[in-house]
Amino acid sequence: MSEGRQVVAGEAILQGVATAGRTQDAMIEALVREHSRLVYRIAYAVLRRHHDAEDSTQETFVRVLRYGSKLRSVEDAKTWVARIAWRVAVDRSRRQDRMREIPLEDNGNPLMEVAAPLVPADQVLQGTQVGRVVEKLIAALPDKLREPLILATIEELTPREIAGTLGINEAAVRSRVFRARQILRERMAERINSR
Repeated sequence: MSEGRQVVAGEAILQGVATAGRTQDAMIEALVREHSRLVYRIAYAVLRRHHDAEDSTQETFVRVLRYGSKLRSVEDAKTWVARIAWRVAVDRSRRQDRMREIPLEDNGNPLMEVAAPLVPADQVLQGTQVGRVVEKLIAALPDKLREPLILATIEELTPREIAGTLGINEAAVRSRVFRARQILRERMAERINSR
């Protein structure tokens, strides 16, 4: 091959690499635009704190950028990003749990937000108390039941998306969500009947 053809071939290869890099960057940018809200909601559902959810969202997209070369082979980008977000948030949650202990009992000083000026204070208090009870009951569920329940009810992901996120099959997702709801109903009924 002559020197002129080698230079042209080399330039074509470099141009192809540059184009592929731009295409990958465009794909990642589109992922961020499309799924940043989903990633934040997943992180918030796990972490329950705004700043931690923001940090987890950023860390998720750093990982997406790091593993961007796999993006072309991904069938469902939403599920792929959701899986990464879930793992990042769960890892962050586990690290935080090791660093601090969270009391499960209320200290009698609830911090409440008034929903609307027309809502009676007793209804606001009752709603806050029920919300806390439900959160505690959900937190007490085994991980394998709690995780699909959170993704199904709070994040409103489909069973297929949850299956892809958690690495289980759709039948297991449906079964676990059903069982988690059944346990919550039973425990709520026990609380109501014990009063």
